[in-house]
Amino acid sequence: MRPFDPDQQNLIRSPLDNENILSGQFWGELRVFLAVAKAKSFNRAAEVLNTSQPTVSRQVKRLQDLMGAQLFVPTQHGVKLTPKGQALAQALTTLDHSLFALTNDLRAENKDAEGIVRVSITDGLNTFFVAPAVTSFAAEYPKIQLHLKSPANVVSLRDNQTDMMIGFNPIEAADISMQKLGYLHFIPIVAKSYIQQHGIPTRSNLPQHFFLQSEFYTARTGLWGPWNGVVSQGQVAHFCDNSMAYGMLVKAGLGIGLLGSYTILEPNAVPLELDVAISVPMYALVLSERLNARPVRLVFDWLCEMFGTSNPWFAPRLRLDPPQSRFDTGIKLLFNL
Repeated sequence: MRPFDPDQQNLIRSPLDNENILSGQFWGELRVFLAVAKAKSFNRAAEVLNTSQPTVSRQVKRLQDLMGAQLFVPTQHGVKLTPKGQALAQALTTLDHSLFALTNDLRAENKDAEGIVRVSITDGLNTFFVAPAVTSFAAEYPKIQLHLKSPANVVSLRDNQTDMMIGFNPIEAADISMQKLGYLHFIPIVAKSYIQQHGIPTRSNLPQHFFLQSEFYTARTGLWGPWNGVVSQGQVAHFCDNSMAYGMLVKAGLGIGLLGSYTILEPNAVPLELDVAISVPMYALVLSERLNARPVRLVFDWLCEMFGTSNPWFAPRLRLDPPQSRFDTGIKLLFNL
């Protein structure tokens, strides 16, 4: 015999049957607080919210009074979160993204794919593959709006506050769906102008040459060991952690760079035989709950096809002569800019 009757409504109630708002009467102040936490400035938060700085200050003060805790401390360049403020900001950021996803789905139509889909992807992959393909995708799905963002966190999907991410680390989590893609191949490349000035780099004359280094390549995983080994034999001319700017430094003839193999299509790019060929597996990561939204599913499948092993640039084995494909349209942007 069951202890409770599921039809006895006074015992089986949903949260919507409770008239109390558990979070208190300061939802508006929480939104203002989150804006300040992200902008790290009362003035910049006021600009984002299209209001005045005194209004922002007043609402943050009211929130601090109601919570009985200091959330910010002043600095020379704005404000900094206290530990309690940091905890609140993290919780609100998660809520903010969930509300965005929910309202975006509610606006979507059942018949047509419509809505905003946020994607974290590196600048290089975005520029050379995604951006050139958006025209055909938009022609087929004109009501889907893409928001392409550089990843703020290269290993965490949630910290990027996007629906999905093209990443390089597998993530095992109950709320994240993952699909393994192809491989991004890196090889040493120089511009012809560098060779004209310094000669052709070889394994025997590395001490005479200049390299372009990045913090991404200094990660202590062992994967980048072959590259760092040759760099240590030469001279580091510059560091750069922005993939597009890194490529532009190579284009300018400032040193040897480690670039995606697809840049060899550019006539001014010269691949080097230095026993360095690094293959990095790629993964498509998406919030599982978001796959129920048709626009998100369409974009996810589109990206999985683009960066899958059927694309010759991302096949398991490096090829320096992959056949031309519909994914090549943006390759020459780097050296032609």
